[in-house]
Amino acid sequence: MSAAGNLGLLIPIAYVCGSIPFGLIVGLSKGIDPRKAGSGNIGATNVGRLLGVKFFGIVFVLDLLKGLLPTLIAATQVNRESASAGTYGLWLTVGLAAILGHMFSPFLGFKGGKGVATSLGVVLGVWPYYTLPALMAAATWAGIFWRTRIVSIASIVAACLVPVCYVVMGMILSWPIFGVQWPLLAFAVLVALLIVWKHRTNIARLRAGTETAFR
Repeated sequence: MSAAGNLGLLIPIAYVCGSIPFGLIVGLSKGIDPRKAGSGNIGATNVGRLLGVKFFGIVFVLDLLKGLLPTLIAATQVNRESASAGTYGLWLTVGLAAILGHMFSPFLGFKGGKGVATSLGVVLGVWPYYTLPALMAAATWAGIFWRTRIVSIASIVAACLVPVCYVVMGMILSWPIFGVQWPLLAFAVLVALLIVWKHRTNIARLRAGTETAFR
């Protein structure tokens, strides 16, 4: 089968992989349903608030791998030196499927988490284009969280930083970011917008001064 065919087959697989609700599974294994406690979200942050930082780390890593592994497998089908915009698009669609699976899981009535960890896994897997921007965004997330202890602020800023860093890096390295690699820029912007949208209730609480800090 052609590379395009293989990438096409990976899209539904990535969606199913992304839809596995690890936060719910971990929570239920400890006798807590995160959908009915805390913020009601199945992501690592709520699980961490309910069960402790150890379980935040476990869920975060598992959710990250949901995005990283399908994207890395898809990368084996991409010749970066001769890839067309269509090939980049298929590769990124695999990653997007994993993110959407997490955000809109069929196992949860097409509800889910906010996609931060899974998105980080995806951008880390789109090597080399997003790898450095992802690491810079992760470092920024850590710095903001350390200062504020508010995960939503750190996540929103980090998500918006990825497309900015990609453009800067692409211009420095003379990548055709507005040419054949335009899907990479479009994807980074789309994911940032999705993450901001999924944080809309957090934004409302931030404006009201009622957002909960992570202790």
